[in-house]
Amino acid sequence: MSLVILGVDPGSRITGFGVVRVANGKIEHINHGVIVMDGDDAFPRRMTELGSAFREVMEKYKPEQVVIEKIFLGKNADSAFKLGHARGVIMYEAGLGGAEVQEYATRSVKKGVTGNGGASKEDVQAILKVMLSLKTISRIDASDALAMACYHAFEMKKKALMQRAVSL
Repeated sequence: MSLVILGVDPGSRITGFGVVRVANGKIEHINHGVIVMDGDDAFPRRMTELGSAFREVMEKYKPEQVVIEKIFLGKNADSAFKLGHARGVIMYEAGLGGAEVQEYATRSVKKGVTGNGGASKEDVQAILKVMLSLKTISRIDASDALAMACYHAFEMKKKALMQRAVSL
């Protein structure tokens, strides 16, 4: 049995995505990339572009699970609100596509992938290239999304192991 997981690094201008398949306990890279909205467009138009492009990704890869970064409050409240809107568009489209949506904090994902919750984006990318046997991951947004997908696969495996251990 295999499971397709779509990781998402949401943004109001650039949204990264990473698709993996989990089968027989192994994580296989399917694809990754970015959705780039026209920065000159008004914000509502960019969200429409995001929804349309993300719908195409959903239709192409048909993931059972979509994993998205939890929102964090930085210094710029306006950016956080825009990120929230982008997350909402992604969650809506994922739901329409029949996928279950999971959320994880960035620090948890970094810790799960690299062993260090404060790891740099470049460190995460380097680990993913080795883990997924990739020569390159062209955009940081895409590697962040792949990290989300891989971390979710790890968490699912850990949960399954715990359930087996409890039933012994």
